[in-house]
Parts: sequence; structure tokens; C-alpha cells
Amino acid sequence: MSIIHLSAVSSEEPTAADLAGIEAEWPLIAAELDLLDAQIACINAGPHASELETRRIRRAERRVLEAGRELADRAPETEGVA
Repeated sequence: MSIIHLSAVSSEEPTAADLAGIEAEWPLIAAELDLLDAQIACINAGPHASELETRRIRRAERRVLEAGRELADRAPETEGVA
């Protein structure tokens, strides 16, 4: 028996606009996941982390920034969509 009673947030399916928003943000989400993977690999390497691992983090950070800029540049086009 669970002492925590959680109700479903919503039983509704995502709308087409919700899915379009996720699809528009997907490049940023993917870039952030790549950054997280690079950071985890560097942490797991510990003191034995190589220059390659630190470069991988810097490249992933750059991709996150680029994807964020591209998403921000497209934002005015989709601002009225809701």
C-alpha cells in the first residue's frame, strides 16, 4: 500500500501545437543531451580525463549555444501560435 497518493496531472493527449513546440525545440534538447553525456564521461574519467574529453564538452557547449540562438531567432515566427 502506498502512502503517497498521486493523481494524474492530465488525462489529455498533447495537442498538435504542443507536439510542434517540442519538435521545434528538439535540436536544443538533443544538444543539451550531448553536453550532459560529455560531462558525465569527463566526470567518470576523474583525474584521468584527457584533453579530448574537455574539448568534447566545449564543442557540446557551443552546439547548445548555437541551437539556443537558432531557436530564439525562430521564436517570433511561432509566438502567435497557441
